[in-house]
Parts: sequence; structure tokens; C-alpha cells
Amino acid sequence: MASEKQKMLSGQLYCPYDSELDADRDRAAELQEKLNVIPDAESRREVVLQLLGHVGKNSNVRPTFRCDYGYNISLGDDVDINFDCVFLDVGKITIGDRSVFGPGVHIYAVNHPLDPEERKKQLEYGKDVKIGTDCWIGGRVTICPGVTIGNGVTVGAGAVVTKDIPDNVVAFGNPAKVVKSVVDN
Repeated sequence: MASEKQKMLSGQLYCPYDSELDADRDRAAELQEKLNVIPDAESRREVVLQLLGHVGKNSNVRPTFRCDYGYNISLGDDVDINFDCVFLDVGKITIGDRSVFGPGVHIYAVNHPLDPEERKKQLEYGKDVKIGTDCWIGGRVTICPGVTIGNGVTVGAGAVVTKDIPDNVVAFGNPAKVVKSVVDN
């Protein structure tokens, strides 16, 4: 029988109130506590390397940063995460090279059953979020579970991204909608 962590990692419904997952969240919380008080980027990077699943070269995470586990987050090279970001990483969060994030971006790779009877069981499940290369995610953007954002995308500040966004476009609004292409035809 699969453990709750195995269920979580495979995208199945699972119970987050499990001793193994509690320990994983506690570990992540301790590392975030350190990360969020270190003033210099080089020292912060050492903690980020312990916290996140993968950190590419020259990638930077500014305080304050919050996540559930950390090990489900993968940053490409030259990624810049600005102040006050929250990445709920029950599912995988994968970010491509040279993508930049404004302050207060929230990424939710977690979901809950729609049926209230199912929710009473306190179960949840991960839905992976993927962000391509060369993206600019504006301040206070919210990215919902299961969304894929293509390469070369700009998402305007304050947008709520509820559906996939194709490559090389600008999107904004609530819900976010594509408003133009950034590639010359």
C-alpha cells in the first residue's frame, strides 16, 4: 500500500496530516526561516540549494519566500524570484531558464476535491504547474493548479492564470486572457 507521501508525489488524493509529510513540511519551514532573514544573495543561495529540488546556475530567491515542501520546485538557470512569493508545491512546480517573477507571485500546485463530502475527509492532491523559459510573471500574479505557461510569455501584474497560456504572448486580467503576440509575423 502506498504511503501518503507516495500518493502525493504521484498526484493522487492523499492526507497531508501524516507524520512523514509533517516532518518534510517542518524541514522546509526551518530552511525558510533561515532563508528569510539572510541579507546577502550568496548566503541565501546556500539555503535555497538545500530547500528546493533543483536550482540552476545564477538563480536567486529573495525573502520572504514560502512553500510547502521545496523539493517539488525546480528552477532553471538565471531565474529571479522577487520578494514575498508563495509556491505551494504539493505538485511539481517547474520554471524554465531566464524567467523572472515580480513581488508577491503565488503559484498553487495543489487542489482539493470539489465535492464537499470529499473535502470533509481533508484530502488534497497535486496538480503540476509548468512555466517556460524567458517568461516574465508580473507582481501579484496568481497561477492556479495544473496550468502550463509557454516560453516567452509575459503575464501582467495582478493576473489570475486559470488556463494554459501558449508561447510568446502577453496575457493579463482575471481570469488571464491572451491580448497579443510578441512574435513578429
